[in-house]
Amino acid sequence: MLELFHKGGPLMYPILLCSVLALAIFFERLLTYVLLQRRGRRLYAEVDRMVLERHLTEARALCAGRPFLLSDIFLVALQAAGRSRERLKTLVEEVGSRRMAELERYLGLLGTIAAISPLLGLLGTVLGMIRAFTELSLKGVGTPETLGGGISEALITTATGLSVAIPVILLHKYLTSRADRIAADFEDYSLRLVDRLADDLSEPA
Repeated sequence: MLELFHKGGPLMYPILLCSVLALAIFFERLLTYVLLQRRGRRLYAEVDRMVLERHLTEARALCAGRPFLLSDIFLVALQAAGRSRERLKTLVEEVGSRRMAELERYLGLLGTIAAISPLLGLLGTVLGMIRAFTELSLKGVGTPETLGGGISEALITTATGLSVAIPVILLHKYLTSRADRIAADFEDYSLRLVDRLADDLSEPA
């Protein structure tokens, strides 16, 4: 395997870097999404209970003490408690649209890696074939083994680039769908809270 790697030429190194970076992004995002889902469910359950019991001050303190994407959205809604549903929904949507962008952090880079990996492989193949034909022009026609060996070594980079790009595309699609699910869940939690807080809800004396 190591010998095959060296035969691919210098562009094998950026392809390797792309694969390592893609794996790092995948595991970082996956861990982030799992933690966000758990924290979101827990926070919603606690805040919903406090709102039902009219403990809005405690609910605000809870959200302020656990700063993350959903708690920031909840805090805005809690601070505007008692306003109309339309106004609360507008406030929540404004904050949510800004904060939900955090879910897609690094996904653009992952998509770029999926796009450039096969291109790097193709570039390595082209450069390898140029070197092979240059050597043939300098040394004559030579043998079929000389030409075939040079071309086969050049194609290693294309195969490697595709081997990186294909799974990275699948990982990108998976993370994107996971982010969309979290965004939908958080939107549902936020709208439920808006319904609780709308109109005549106010803190007890």
